[in-house]
Amino acid sequence: MHQSFYQFLLTHRGKLQKDDYSKLADWAFYDHHFPQYANSYDEISDYLEWNSPFPEALKAFDELWTEYEWKYSS
Repeated sequence: MHQSFYQFLLTHRGKLQKDDYSKLADWAFYDHHFPQYANSYDEISDYLEWNSPFPEALKAFDELWTEYEWKYSS
């Protein structure tokens, strides 16, 4: 079994020069309601639509999801 999207997202935390990926990762880390064990695009996307931390968060999520699927598709 591969890692959850949340685990994948956390690999983008802690950048000195923040970008949208690291901002989303840092936010998810501190949001105790983020669906940490979800591997469903729809579940995470719905959560972000209701709780988006910044205007470009959904765009960043879509790009990261594409990377996540590419990395773990098999």
